[in-house]
Amino acid sequence: MTAIRAVVTDIEGTTTPLAFVHEVLFPYARERIRQFVKKHEGDSEVAAALAEARQLGGIGDVDTDATADLLLSWMEEDRKAGPLKLLQGLIWRQGYEEGALKGEVYEDAAALLEQWHERGLRLFVYSSGSEEAQRLIFGRSDKGDLAKLFEGFFDTRIGAKVEADSYKTIVREAGLNAEEMLFLSDHAGEIAAARDAGMKAVRIDRELALDMWKEDEAAPVAGSFLPVEANLLSAG
Repeated sequence: MTAIRAVVTDIEGTTTPLAFVHEVLFPYARERIRQFVKKHEGDSEVAAALAEARQLGGIGDVDTDATADLLLSWMEEDRKAGPLKLLQGLIWRQGYEEGALKGEVYEDAAALLEQWHERGLRLFVYSSGSEEAQRLIFGRSDKGDLAKLFEGFFDTRIGAKVEADSYKTIVREAGLNAEEMLFLSDHAGEIAAARDAGMKAVRIDRELALDMWKEDEAAPVAGSFLPVEANLLSAG
């Protein structure tokens, strides 16, 4: 069997509780986005995001309040729009820097990411959240600065997470063979896409016991990172 040389991990539901994203991060941005864009609309990055949002929304040259209404409607729809994700990331960055936010990472994920890094495994992130948001969750986490463990961060600018071509792009960027890379995610569609690209893959199901490992026709299922280590990556 080909040895695994790199691990690519999802965030939401995999390294980080779903509740942190949906009950902490999203409400934090929702409560602040109108005030934030009105205060920073003169900043080039924010101005460009607002212009792109108006174009995507087909609302013409409206004022900042109307653009904020559009952004809030996208948040309610959970729409993965580029300008919205950028603005959310800027708001979250401010929250992390002020100490109001701290990324949540499962204890097993943090411990094993540290171990894998020390053993020389190359680590990457692929998440639907922006690269900025990814770096913040890991860089300012409740387990310390974990961002330094990762060689690269990928978001949906490389493609949808349920498309095999997205994973082929990660393989090319890493300069490895697909079978040397392991993808971890809680989403069955993403697991299928990674496997279609030739990667090894394990679905993480946080509803299971931490040490649970199940062989499944589609892909192995693990209750945490612990059985991934024991069954696939243990140096022993």
